Amino acid sequence: MNYTQKTFNKLFDHTLLKPDATIDMMRTHCMVAAENGFCTVAVNGGRVKECAEILHDYDVKVDSSSGFPLGAMSIAAKAEETRLAIIDGADEVDYVINIGKLKEGKIEYIREEMKTIVSICREKDVISKVIFENCYLTDDEKKVLCEVALDVMPDFIKTSTGFGTGGATVEDVRLMKSMVGDKIKVKAAGGIRDLETCLAMLEAGAERIGTSAGVAIAEAFAKTL
Repeated sequence: MNYTQKTFNKLFDHTLLKPDATIDMMRTHCMVAAENGFCTVAVNGGRVKECAEILHDYDVKVDSSSGFPLGAMSIAAKAEETRLAIIDGADEVDYVINIGKLKEGKIEYIREEMKTIVSICREKDVISKVIFENCYLTDDEKKVLCEVALDVMPDFIKTSTGFGTGGATVEDVRLMKSMVGDKIKVKAAGGIRDLETCLAMLEAGAERIGTSAGVAIAEAFAKTL
C-alpha cells in the first residue's frame, strides 16, 4: 500500500451522524474535511443541502445516509429518502439493508430493495453503498448479500453503520472482498479510530474508510512518511 498523504486522506468519509449535531457543528465538520482533503462528509439526509452549500467551492463530496441506522423502513421510504438526498446535493448514498427481511430468508425482497436504491443512484450518477450491518449477520448471510450485490452491482458494499452492536472487523472486510473481488468496492466503517486499525482494514481489501477520527488517523499517517 503506497499512499501519499493526499491519496491516503481521500480514503475517508468524514462522519458526523450524531442526532444532536447542530449547523455550527456541521460547518466546522465540513471545513475540517476540506482542510484535510477528505473524500466526503458523511451526514444524515436532513443536513445534505446545508453541507452541499458549505462545500460548494471545495473538492469534498457529500455522502448521505438512507434508511439509517436501522434499515427497517419500507423500500418506498428508502427510495424517497434517496431521491430527496440527491435533489439536495448528495454525491453518494449509503443505505442500510432490511436486516429482518434477510433473517426471514426473503432474498428477493433484499434484491428488489438493492435494485431500487442502486438504480436511483445510477440514474443520477451518484455513488451507491449498501450497508450490511455485519454485527447482526452470520457469515452465510453476509455471503448471500455479497451474491445479491454481484447481481445488482452497487459501487460499494459496507460493513456497518457504527450504530449497531459492533463495527468493522478485518475478518468481515476480508470475507466481503473475497466474495466480490474487484467488481465491487468495500467500505469499512464503525470503530475505526486509529492508524493501525485503518491500515489493517485497507490491507484486508477496504477501499474507503468511514470514521469520525479521520484527522487523528491522517496525522498519525503523516508521521510515517
